[in-house]
Amino acid sequence: MALTMQRASTARVAGRRIAAPKVARVSLSRGKFVVQAAKKSVGDLGKAELEGKRVFVRADLNVPLDKEQNITDDTRIRAAVPTLKYLLDNGAKVLLTSHLGRPKSGPEDKFRLTPVAPRLGELLGKPVKKLNDCVGEEVEKAVADAKNGELLLLENVRFYKEEEK
Repeated sequence: MALTMQRASTARVAGRRIAAPKVARVSLSRGKFVVQAAKKSVGDLGKAELEGKRVFVRADLNVPLDKEQNITDDTRIRAAVPTLKYLLDNGAKVLLTSHLGRPKSGPEDKFRLTPVAPRLGELLGKPVKKLNDCVGEEVEKAVADAKNGELLLLENVRFYKEEEK
């Protein structure tokens, strides 16, 4: 037996009243109530949960570039802005990662996320610090030094063979 609810404070299952704050699903199994908590999205988190926290975000920033490395369509960057802005406005230290293109064997300049940083900074209205890698000592130091409300754009994760597929 199962009962699906939305933001109810109590529920009745098998004639018994139970407390169920913000519960997604309550079920009766072998005479016991099983409560599954509702999933949270970024918007469910407030300043108290985000301020000073490191938040790792993988976004689709795989934007088309022309031969001079200029972004020809920034739709994917604009799609990420509301979430990133919310995190930054609530004091999170945002580590943003993505892929760009399909590099064959390690770093290639034409697949760097360098063109994304200035456009993202324009859209967010604040500077974006672009790192030259997505792992390692440089990244660890930058993360340790990051201030609340700062965004670090990590380099293309597909420069590592573990991310290719």
